[in-house]
Amino acid sequence: MPIKPAIRPIESGRRVHCRRPAPVDGAAQSGPCRAGSQEPSCLAEQILLEISQSRGREILADNVHLKIAVAEHPHTSAIRNGSIPIEGVDAEIITVKPQIGAFRRMVRDVEFDVCELAPTTYIIAKAYGRPFTALPIFVVRRFHHSGMLVRPDSGIKVPKDLEGKKVGVRAYSVTTGVWIRQVFIDEYGLDNSKVTWIVDDEEHVTQLKLPPNVQHAPEGRSLADMIAAGDLQAGVEAAAGIGRTGAPTGGWQEVEANYPDLIPNAAEVEKEYFDRTGVYPMHGTIVVKDSVLAEHPWVAKSLNDAFTRAKDEWVAKLNSGEATGAGADKYRALQQIVGPDPLPYGIEANRPTIEALEKTAFEQGLTPRRMTIEELFVDPAKVPERA
Repeated sequence: MPIKPAIRPIESGRRVHCRRPAPVDGAAQSGPCRAGSQEPSCLAEQILLEISQSRGREILADNVHLKIAVAEHPHTSAIRNGSIPIEGVDAEIITVKPQIGAFRRMVRDVEFDVCELAPTTYIIAKAYGRPFTALPIFVVRRFHHSGMLVRPDSGIKVPKDLEGKKVGVRAYSVTTGVWIRQVFIDEYGLDNSKVTWIVDDEEHVTQLKLPPNVQHAPEGRSLADMIAAGDLQAGVEAAAGIGRTGAPTGGWQEVEANYPDLIPNAAEVEKEYFDRTGVYPMHGTIVVKDSVLAEHPWVAKSLNDAFTRAKDEWVAKLNSGEATGAGADKYRALQQIVGPDPLPYGIEANRPTIEALEKTAFEQGLTPRRMTIEELFVDPAKVPERA
């Protein structure tokens, strides 16, 4: 009696097709095999299916499950929807709107394995010992000579005129405000200690000790209300300052802030600044839990490869004209300043920018000590391949 191969039951609802031997009075028949069928051709099909399923399960079992909180950008959507996979990673994409809510959850509770984080928030959190490290992937870029709005009756004509005035910003550590102050301090000679910064939100990093020239807005008042009433003479634009009311973790509303920009010819100045310094302000930094990097160091390269591929494919669409919308218009304009890649990744391409932000964060009283690039960033080019 022939020995029959051992077959585990096929999953419920699954069928394979085979060509069964013809009955005495007819041609061969084709149709679904029932689970447990002992027809030789059915057995062969079932064996092949089981091998395929087993290999698929082994591959999935070898992957590292990571919770990834990254916002929707045209150059990250392929990662979020899975069309560009992250090698070796079973990605669970977490959507938090606004992404600022994820910033707070990450720095306080280390809730995600991978998170898009504001770079200043990251540097502060790292200085206070939070257990995650950044990759040199920056998914949002813009210059910050513009973005400081002033009341026409304030008498503020140049950045140094901000001294002695009250200026609104959502939180002292918000990256937009930090970059604006960096420009005004380094390029225009502003004495930041002589500006009274009015904030209407708490800082993400609770250990941060604010300088004495930072004050909280009165209870129940927004920065938008205060500048409209003349209680502020200037404020940072949009959600980072006077362009919103409500808490950043939910329920805020955008409001119109129709005030002139302190530097009206910002685009011209920004090009000269970039050509001279190489500083191209970044936002949206990707950070990874230290425990993940310690156990699976190759994850840094897998993430970098996937984000780079997604970005390169979108930039190609940007150059061909296929990419449209406000994001495409923004980055085409930035290409006129920084060159063909408006979203450069990697440490060397961003070294002047990283150094400028780390330095100004310390000088603005946001970090208790200076930090090196090697402490702040993992270089994906220097980590081992996945075994």
